[in-house]
Amino acid sequence: MRVASGIDLVVLGADAGPDRAFGGSAQAAEGARQLAEVLPGMCFDAGAAGSRVTAVEPGADANTMLTAVREAAARPGRWLLVCLVGQLVADPRGRRLALVTAGSTPDNAYRRGLAWDWVVSAMVHGDQEEALLLVDAVVDKDTWAALERGGGEDGAGELLSYSRVPLWGRIGRHAPGRYTPGRRGREAVLPGGPGSFSRALTTVLRQGVPGAPAAVGPHELQPAVGALLDGGAQQDGSGAGAPPHSGEAPGVRLLVPPEGGRLLMRNRAAVRGALAGLSLSEELLALLWRESAPTDPPSA
Repeated sequence: MRVASGIDLVVLGADAGPDRAFGGSAQAAEGARQLAEVLPGMCFDAGAAGSRVTAVEPGADANTMLTAVREAAARPGRWLLVCLVGQLVADPRGRRLALVTAGSTPDNAYRRGLAWDWVVSAMVHGDQEEALLLVDAVVDKDTWAALERGGGEDGAGELLSYSRVPLWGRIGRHAPGRYTPGRRGREAVLPGGPGSFSRALTTVLRQGVPGAPAAVGPHELQPAVGALLDGGAQQDGSGAGAPPHSGEAPGVRLLVPPEGGRLLMRNRAAVRGALAGLSLSEELLALLWRESAPTDPPSA
């Protein structure tokens, strides 16, 4: 009988380099670092000991990134989490997306980039029970227009509306230009920087959600994450790829994870509340019990 392990996490934070057109990826490496540091220890029934983490260098090419995803997808497990952090670009027809990789220019960015379709296909055919694609990205005006055209064969928006794997994250419109530290405004929100999805998610996981259960899924975490996003408050859960509406700022697309699923994250606020009334010796016993508890999820 095959025994499925915990979580395979692949973090792809692509720094596209000095070209002004791809300044939106200036802090992608930092966002990837935060996710790789925080996510492994937060899986409720696996923790860091049950996680296998692949953090690809920000200057890697598309083949290296895709190989990392495929190798992780081939390992039997319960969950596969892939994080895309950086700038997305559409193909010339505006129907497909790619993560811009190092050394790209406006003329070759899509050809050199990591195609969204490749990542999703690898995840769909993976050997895990469930998969989740985390996205912290920005796009230029032409790619944003392709996303706005929505589903069908006429625009890249179909990749967000009808993705074959669940999505969670934020895509923002970014004006080309070099990143300037301290600049204010929605267009200055860069993947991995203040107000970004990476920063909001890691903050919520570190602090927890007061009043929520000890184990929470992505859908239950989304309101707290959305409240910290710059330029995108809580979405009403009508689905990824929906046009901007009340609670979603112009130039921001929130990707809201679906309800259900067995991926559960630790709510540190609940743990702190449960231990608050214990004496020191009781608290130590509780921590030891938690570390030695069985790894089967509550719903297994």
